[in-house]
Amino acid sequence: KSGGNCLICADEVGALVFDIGSYSVRAGYAGEDCPKADFPTVIGVTLDREDGSTPMETDGDKGKQSGTTYYIDTNQLRVPRENMEVMSPLKNGMKLMFEHYNIPAFFLCKSAVLSAFANGRSTGLVLDSGATHTTAIPVHDGYVLQQGIVKSPLAGDFMSMQCRELFQELNVEIIPPYMIASKDGVREGAQASWKKKEKLPQVTRSWHNYMCNCVIQDFQASVLQVSDSPYDEQVAAQMPTVHYELPNGYNCDFGAERLKIPEGLFDPSNAKGLSGNTMLGVGHVVTTSVGMCDIDIRPGLYGSVVVTGGNTLIQGFTDRLNRELSQKTPPSMRLKLIANNTTVERRFSAWIGGSILASLGTFQQMWISKQEYEEGGKQCVDRKCP
Repeated sequence: KSGGNCLICADEVGALVFDIGSYSVRAGYAGEDCPKADFPTVIGVTLDREDGSTPMETDGDKGKQSGTTYYIDTNQLRVPRENMEVMSPLKNGMKLMFEHYNIPAFFLCKSAVLSAFANGRSTGLVLDSGATHTTAIPVHDGYVLQQGIVKSPLAGDFMSMQCRELFQELNVEIIPPYMIASKDGVREGAQASWKKKEKLPQVTRSWHNYMCNCVIQDFQASVLQVSDSPYDEQVAAQMPTVHYELPNGYNCDFGAERLKIPEGLFDPSNAKGLSGNTMLGVGHVVTTSVGMCDIDIRPGLYGSVVVTGGNTLIQGFTDRLNRELSQKTPPSMRLKLIANNTTVERRFSAWIGGSILASLGTFQQMWISKQEYEEGGKQCVDRKCP
């Protein structure tokens, strides 16, 4: 189950751990130090119908059709196919049915608890910034404090949107690699000259958009940087530029804009199209969450702020967060930010926590067996999975 949960499935031999996010799925064996698989959450679906309708138009019964083919994993998804739609199997980020999979036992654990666990903490404030949301989740003695959870939609997808707007302003069209047969070397800032591949299959809009998003996400990871202190036009103008070339050959040195786009994560008033809104910047998400918890446990939360999620890997993210929180934390509190330096540990921390938990000897008593689930239904999940 996703939506802030990690799923662990058991058999007689050992356990499988699944961490299902809105952007990617991490899966592997309990006891190992990183997942065996990390693949996009979206799937490609082709549906051969006599009436020519698409899977999007017939969403309700697509699984029952004999002509349905599903494509998963990056390599399969990136092949241009006639009429292949790209869609997410998650409904509101919550539903996956266990009844379909004949597993002998399973356990659900909240991702924030596992992220804290992976960092050697049972109490702490987990700041998780992924594709769709930036969320602060207070964890106390291994339990999530529901009343203190604070969410903001300022995350990875929000920055992708800002990057798209930047390219629109520059009058640069995003051309995914699948369309390009050849490109000419162009001088910086000039219009790119490229040749389109002949005999391309008739791809769907959803698949084409997915391929454009892949280009945008590479740009995001390569170029963007969070500024040390609140964005200042003159300081940004003196920062080093980063050279980047798009797949069609368009290339440019990006300067102030590479700092201005991620500034919206910390200061929403700086983001385009968000003026006058009530969205919280990253620092405020943390302080608001701590403020909603009992005064006695606040020192424990500020003393273990665990930073996790793929969006936190933008250069300068943790330095800026540390600086902001240092200014906002009461003088009596000791602030400690826990942020792994490696991509693997930052992106996979919930999975790693699940792997550690499921390999403990005491964990065997925590499973919900198939028989228990059949007899007790959903209630036993609510009771046994805090």
